Amino acid sequence: MRELNIFFFGFGQVAKEFIKKLISENYKLNISITTRQASDKIDFLGQKVSNFEFNDEKIDKNIFKEFNNSDHFLISIPPKNQNDLVLKFFSKEFLNQNIKWVTYLSATSVYGDHMGEWVNEKSETLPKSKNGIERLAVENNWLKFYEEHKIPLQIFRLSGIYSNKNNVLERIKSGNGSIIRKKNQFFSRIHVEDIANLLFISLNKFKKGEVYNVSDDKPASSEDVMKYGAKILNLPEPKEIRLEDIESEMLKAFYHESKKVSNKKAKKFFNYEFKFPTYVEGLNHINKKIT
Repeated sequence: MRELNIFFFGFGQVAKEFIKKLISENYKLNISITTRQASDKIDFLGQKVSNFEFNDEKIDKNIFKEFNNSDHFLISIPPKNQNDLVLKFFSKEFLNQNIKWVTYLSATSVYGDHMGEWVNEKSETLPKSKNGIERLAVENNWLKFYEEHKIPLQIFRLSGIYSNKNNVLERIKSGNGSIIRKKNQFFSRIHVEDIANLLFISLNKFKKGEVYNVSDDKPASSEDVMKYGAKILNLPEPKEIRLEDIESEMLKAFYHESKKVSNKKAKKFFNYEFKFPTYVEGLNHINKKIT
């Protein structure tokens, strides 16, 4: 049985799905995580997990000892004022020669608006949203740290994540779905299982200093996705709302950007075919789970 000493800075849906994948592959796991909650020992999917409180106001000092007992690190904590708390407080610890794998989860919001055109890892980054600007700043800090110290770092730029629990079908069924029609508006998405699968492959197929887009094969408008969701649920299409009537500033900023994110680099390097190559396969799979 293969053993993995892995530390998760942040314990969201990607981290949880990755653990689920590792369990399915019969790994013996020594897991540490950080959350904003008080430190404690918890159980997750039958695994004993050490949880350490870590945020911009409080850090459990025991983290440092546990950090040194780990050699794989997944970082999914969002930026804080264009800074990464992990790099801020643990830069010296990342110089440990025993570290084998560090993955920072960024977002495709770093590209900004490309007016519906394709972008890849070499495309110009033109973020206008707060999220995109902060993500790019943190990416650059990590890449600078890599250049200086050659740590085993890779960056995954994730598109809009959906899962069996969080998806447009749930929004439509709850009455919270809406159609926002905007010409030439494209965005990319990715099922959380495909993220976990790529993370798993990268444990043994790794090239440090690389950035990969993690998106499915078919960028589409939110209108197309929402209409398809209503169709397979046999429910009326959600109401249409005007872009200017969106109350959430974050959501409004999202609709001011349009791009198609290429996944060719990740597919080629990791030799991976997506389990859910488009939203069609993904939503059909989810619909079978809930019916």
